[in-house]
Amino acid sequence: MTKASEFREMSDDQLALTLKDTTSNLFHLRLQAQTERLDAPSELRKQRRMIARIKTVQNQRRLAAAKGGSAAEEQE
Repeated sequence: MTKASEFREMSDDQLALTLKDTTSNLFHLRLQAQTERLDAPSELRKQRRMIARIKTVQNQRRLAAAKGGSAAEEQE
């Protein structure tokens, strides 16, 4: 499983792509869980947590950028 520190090392584009892939994978896992037997039900939880970690890192970057932008405005 990927840790948050590994996500922090990724670029914004890589994070967005990973989020898209993980979301798609979760969709397919949910579909498979409803239509047939799932090999590893724990995989659903892993995917949800990975999505949460990615979104957390994205939100931290967004807040840091907003905070950095307002600090630059105050200095002028």
